Amino acid sequence: MAYPRTLSAFSRGRRAAIVATLGGLWTIGPFSIDLYLPALPTLGGDLVASQQQVAVTVTAFLVGLAFGQVQAGALSDTYGRRRPLLAGLLVYTLATLTCALAPTIQVLIVARFLQGLGGAAGMAISNAAVTDYVRGREAARLMSRLAMIGGVAPIVAPLAGGQLLHVMSWRGLFIVLTAIGLALFLAVLAGLPESLPRERRSSAGLGTLLTSLTALTRDARFMGFALTSALSFAGFFAYLAGSSFVYQDVYGVSPAAFSLLFAVNAVGMLGASELNHRLLARFTPAQLLAAALIVNAVAGAVVLVVLLAGDLPLLVLAAPLFVLVASMGLVIPNSTALALSLHPDSAGTASAYFGTLRLGLGALATPLVGLAGGMEGVAMGLVIAGAGALALVVFAVVAWLDRGRSRACELRPGTCADMTAC
Repeated sequence: MAYPRTLSAFSRGRRAAIVATLGGLWTIGPFSIDLYLPALPTLGGDLVASQQQVAVTVTAFLVGLAFGQVQAGALSDTYGRRRPLLAGLLVYTLATLTCALAPTIQVLIVARFLQGLGGAAGMAISNAAVTDYVRGREAARLMSRLAMIGGVAPIVAPLAGGQLLHVMSWRGLFIVLTAIGLALFLAVLAGLPESLPRERRSSAGLGTLLTSLTALTRDARFMGFALTSALSFAGFFAYLAGSSFVYQDVYGVSPAAFSLLFAVNAVGMLGASELNHRLLARFTPAQLLAAALIVNAVAGAVVLVVLLAGDLPLLVLAAPLFVLVASMGLVIPNSTALALSLHPDSAGTASAYFGTLRLGLGALATPLVGLAGGMEGVAMGLVIAGAGALALVVFAVVAWLDRGRSRACELRPGTCADMTAC
């Protein structure tokens, strides 16, 4: 079987189908979390579960998502992209159906963990497949397209969940997620070709996985891009965890108005992803990432100042938060492309390591928002500002390490094999 080196080897219609399928795989996480959030109170009542037990259903999915990425990525480097991806989607679909039928909260928690394990394959392997076809600037452009498709989910999912609850129970929402899992399984089966040829696959075994993880950890450039992205995500997760309290309890915003502000910020991130796609025709991923990190850090600092000052108009806080969230539309695709382009021969493991680190550091930021007791708003600002500043510092170190290589690319473009700086 021939493996096209780039997406351009496919027809326009086939390329569109591949991009749509990869983008759909990006929506697994947001849809699996956000769709059923409006149903959590009802779910707890039906299963006679405490608020803490219900919250564990979210945590269990995130833990499964984090651990599953490493396994799925390594398997895809050994057996190709399609088989582990199809297996993961099958596990996700069956686990989601189990969630819909769960008789107790304990069964739901276990099923949510398995759902995360299966869904992780879609998130890790979709990024690896991008690197199979394109690198550097073109990878960042394709990542921007996928981010736009995936970015629709956080906007649509909570709104759709609230509306669907008018005609179905929380169990019905998991049936909807089961249908989404089945649709993605069929889309991959019918429209996503294998992108990793046998000669580029690694040998199976724990030793191979540990060797790959060790090589990635020792690569200062890869770890730098990964930490830059993870720290930015930590600030973003702090916004997700704390914005509801700040807007509704501190500023007295209604739930409907909060949903609108949340949606506007998400639209801003989508717009930034489209802008990133266009700007990559003129600038490198590293240049755009640097600009986005500066904007992110400045916006985070402004958010902290506003929250420390207190009693300022809502718009004074909403504006920098909009800029902060929108900047992620440039940070996500460029940092991902720069990191994964460094290790095309172990892209699955690299993607999984990258995603796990980003998700793990982001999840650690969530409880920090509530550590300050009655000062949750200030805590959110501190995490956002601190994470943004650290991300910029880490990237500056990476840029310093990469300066000599970037100069070599400018003088002799043909020597820049991974195209990260070119």
